[in-house]
Amino acid sequence: MDKENSRNTIVFVVCAVAMLILYQTFVLNPSQKRQAAEAQARAAAAAQAGLTVLPDGRVAPNPISQFVSREQAVVASPRARIDSPALSGSVALKGGRIDDLYLKQYRTELAASSPPVELFRPEGARQAHFAEFGWTGAAGVPTTQSMWKLISGDILAPGKPVVLSYDNGKGLVFTRTINVDDRYMFTIADQVTNRTTEGVRLAPYASVQRQGQPELSKTPIIHEGGVGELGERLELLPYKKWKQAGRVDKPSTGGWLGLTDKYWLAAVIPDQRQSVQADFRVTTINSVDVYEANYVSGAVEVAPNQQATTVHRLFAGAKKVSILKDYETSLSIARFDDAVDWGMFWFLTRPIFQLLSFFQGLIGNFGLAILLLTVVVKAIFFPLANKSYESISKMKKLQPEMEAIKKRNEKDPAKAQQETMALYQREKINPLMGCLPILIQIPVFFSLYKVLFVTIEMRHAPFYGWIHDLSAPDPTSFVNLFGLIPWNPATTPMIGAFLDGPMHIGVWPLLYGFSMWLTQSMSPAPSQDPAQKMIFQFFPVIFTFMLGRMPAGLVIYWCWSNALSILQQYVIMRRYKIENPIDDIIARLSGKRATPAKT
Repeated sequence: MDKENSRNTIVFVVCAVAMLILYQTFVLNPSQKRQAAEAQARAAAAAQAGLTVLPDGRVAPNPISQFVSREQAVVASPRARIDSPALSGSVALKGGRIDDLYLKQYRTELAASSPPVELFRPEGARQAHFAEFGWTGAAGVPTTQSMWKLISGDILAPGKPVVLSYDNGKGLVFTRTINVDDRYMFTIADQVTNRTTEGVRLAPYASVQRQGQPELSKTPIIHEGGVGELGERLELLPYKKWKQAGRVDKPSTGGWLGLTDKYWLAAVIPDQRQSVQADFRVTTINSVDVYEANYVSGAVEVAPNQQATTVHRLFAGAKKVSILKDYETSLSIARFDDAVDWGMFWFLTRPIFQLLSFFQGLIGNFGLAILLLTVVVKAIFFPLANKSYESISKMKKLQPEMEAIKKRNEKDPAKAQQETMALYQREKINPLMGCLPILIQIPVFFSLYKVLFVTIEMRHAPFYGWIHDLSAPDPTSFVNLFGLIPWNPATTPMIGAFLDGPMHIGVWPLLYGFSMWLTQSMSPAPSQDPAQKMIFQFFPVIFTFMLGRMPAGLVIYWCWSNALSILQQYVIMRRYKIENPIDDIIARLSGKRATPAKT
């Protein structure tokens, strides 16, 4: 395939991708939002009428005894309160579950008045989520309905355990001692005392359960669902695949498993030297999908008048990398920081995150850390980029001669191609060098995109001015003149979702669009075909809308990266005395005519 065909193929692919993105942005996303809002309204109306909405959209009598509010579910059982520096909530004496938990150091919204993030919710309420522990394999073991007695401690806090007891009345006494540290790790010691005249055989188990699939993130690059390190292998089980599988068994020695959200994790952790039979299972009970991550340890024989004790751990909290890493080291939990979804480019996302964290520790702001990271990336690729920009500048300088060759050989494209290649060889130009910096930066761009999305350290991290959360889109919008007009476009009847969705373009996305236009203006035209030239001219507009709903930190990175590239290219163009749009802009602003380039 000759060069012209290759260029046309590239243009076609790029245009096709751009059209798909535009269709997703302007057609599918608004339609999905409208359908979700309608479904939510139907569900709310059905709930008020004592009905439930089935997956196909029909309503039917609620097969579950009516869901109660979270508050009602909490008071349905006596409780021992949890109050640590990081957590608040309670332990249910009914079933001995840890099922009521809030993360005190994280808010649901950016506003200081917003409530803390809820992690666990008792059974009986919608979207119940909890952890439970116990024994299996013999009659008389406590069940989820068994009422435990609080025999020691009234508030669970670091250094202040609570002790629960259950007597089955037939000679087996169970004691549960629960400890919590100052972060997110619970330690549960389960002891059974055999006061019968015969030995019993019991197997300890631990489980994290979620009743009903939660609302998932809208981006497919984030893993949410089952997660664990079992059998020296990282297991990732998205909810959709999990439901299709029904059950996935994973025997392991040690390890861990649980359920992960974008920023939060609930995982049970056995003794790291013990063999366990772990599994991810989903069962449908009363039309509700129940997702469970469980493990069962090997059975133990408890002789008459003897005791047996097993120890479980439960992590329930934020996936902060430093905390996960510390537990990984101190408790020898293999690959525990892989609960963060580093993705297929883990060899880039991990060092990018570490570098960002290092810079943030030095200067105290993640936004400035992103700018500093960009400088480092640019410095690493500076020699290659320099050669690329030299090649671009030379091609721009030779563009009139290339156009003359094409015009002179208009009826003989092969000869035009031959003369153009001869011109490249004579001037020592490699036309492919212009693409290399962009191609090399794509994995870095995607990796930073991933880091900004999945690491909680970026959540609610401020920059300067109007950017208060680098993991969220730029909150300003050109629709209301960036806040100068006291009007929230989202509240507009009929078109509010459109104005606050595809049309929500803030200051930083506009700056990005301008920087992309300037970059294009400093480069030679990719094609002399008028239709292709017009398509390329629309790219800054298309990508401005694409980045309008992306995290502000990512847009700031790309703007700053473009600015550094423009500066580097401008210096090279001045060196080769090539006309460039920056000099034209300066001349217009100063009222002076730009000095023509000397060739």
